[in-house]
Amino acid sequence: MNQQDSPTSPNGASDDGSASPDSPLLSGDSTTPGGTGEGVDREIETSFFTPKRIALAVVVALAVVGLGYGVWSTATGGRVLNVDREKVTVSTVEQGRFQEFIAVTGTAVPKQTVYLGAVEGGRVEEVYLEEGAMVEDGEPILRLSNSDLRLQLARTEARLAEQRSRMQQMRMDMEQRRLRLQQDLAQIRNELRRVERQFERQKRLHEQDLIAEQEFQDTRDNLQYQRRRLELTRSAYRQDSLTYQSRLDQQREQRQRLDRRYETMQETVKSLTVRAPIDGQLTSLNAELGQIINPGTRVGQVDAVGRYELRAQIDEFYIERVRHGQTATTDALGNTTRPLTIDRVYPEVESGQFEVDLAFEGESPPDLRRGQTVRLKLELGRPKAATLLTRGGFYQSTGGNWAYVLTEGGDAAVRRSIRLGRQNPNHFEVLDGLKPGDRVITSSYDTFGDADRLSLE
Repeated sequence: MNQQDSPTSPNGASDDGSASPDSPLLSGDSTTPGGTGEGVDREIETSFFTPKRIALAVVVALAVVGLGYGVWSTATGGRVLNVDREKVTVSTVEQGRFQEFIAVTGTAVPKQTVYLGAVEGGRVEEVYLEEGAMVEDGEPILRLSNSDLRLQLARTEARLAEQRSRMQQMRMDMEQRRLRLQQDLAQIRNELRRVERQFERQKRLHEQDLIAEQEFQDTRDNLQYQRRRLELTRSAYRQDSLTYQSRLDQQREQRQRLDRRYETMQETVKSLTVRAPIDGQLTSLNAELGQIINPGTRVGQVDAVGRYELRAQIDEFYIERVRHGQTATTDALGNTTRPLTIDRVYPEVESGQFEVDLAFEGESPPDLRRGQTVRLKLELGRPKAATLLTRGGFYQSTGGNWAYVLTEGGDAAVRRSIRLGRQNPNHFEVLDGLKPGDRVITSSYDTFGDADRLSLE
C-alpha cells in the first residue's frame, strides 16, 4: 500500500489536529496568516479556600462559640461546682459593735524583782539557802570572805584610834594653855588694882607736894603698863581661843571623815554576807562553795511573791498604735477573764518586735506563776457599730474582694463582689457587698477553682 500525504488545513494544521512543522504556532509567530497581530488569552482556575477566608472563618466560629457560652453562662449561672455542704463553713453576717484588737501572748513576770550582787568580791564560804526557797527581808543567803577587805578595815580602825588620841592630846594642851592665860589675867588684874590704889594715894600726895615727882611718875607709868599688859593678855586669850577652836574643828572634821570611812568599811565587810533585800522567793542563785566572785557580780535574785504583771511582745507594725493606758483582757484565768492596763511601753525594737508591760487591775491571780504564758486581747481603739463577718480561710484566696454567698434556698452559693475594712482575730468589718442576714462560706476556697456557682449537696 502506498503512503499518501495527509491533507493540511489552511492554518498549517493537519486533518488529525496535530501541528504541522511549518505551522506558525510551532515556529513562535504570534501573528495569524491574516496578519492581524492580536495575542491569544488563556484562562487560569483558582481555589475557593484561601488562607484569608480560612482565618476569617475561624474568628467567626470562635466568636459564635464565645457568645454561645456567654448566653449559656448567663442562663445557667456560670461554671457550677458540686460541693459537699458538710465540708464548708457557713457564717451569717451580723450587725454589731466592731472592736479592733490584736491577740498577743503575755508572760508572767514579778511586779518587783531585786537582784543580789556582790558589793565586794570574795570567796564563797557558806551558802545558807537554795533556789526556790522563800526568804524574809534581811535573811542571810550566802557569806563571802575577803582578807584584803578585813585588813583595810583594821588599818582604818587603827587610824581612827590614832586620830582620837591626837584630838584628846590637843584638847589637853589647849586646856592647859587656857588655864595659864586665865591665871595670867587674874594676876594682871590683881596687880592693876594694886597699882591703881597706889596711884590714887600718890596723886593726892603729889597735889599737896608731899611726894617726890619721880616716885609719882614711876607709879603712873606702872599703871599704864599694867593696863596695856591686861589688854594684850586679853587679846592673846581671845586669839588663842579662836586658834584652839579652829584646830579643834579641823581635827573634828578629820575624825568625822575617818568615822564615815570606818562605817563604810564596816558596811562593806557586812555586805560579804549577802542577805535577802525583800520578802519573797529566791528564784535564782549562782554561787558554789569555794567559788571566787568578782566585785559587782550578780549572784541571784529575789522576786516579790503574789505581785505579778504580764510582759508581751508585739509586732513592730503596731508600735505607733500602742500607748500607755490602753486596756487588754486575758483569756479565762481561774474561770474568769481579767482586765489589764498597759503600764510601760519599751521603745527598743528587736527582731521586729517591741515589749510592753501590762498591770492587772487589782490583785494579780493567786495561782499565777513566774514564766506562765497568758493569751491576751489588746484593744487598739474604741468599739463602733459595724456589719461583721466571721474570719475564715476564704480571705487567703480572695483577698477580701469577693465571696460565695448562699442563695435564699441555701442549696447553692454564688460568687459576689464584696469590700472589707478593718479586721480583728474574730471578725472582718464589711464595707460593701453584704448585709446582715447574708450567709457566706468562710472556709477555704482552695478546692473551688474558678467556679462561679457552688451546688451544695
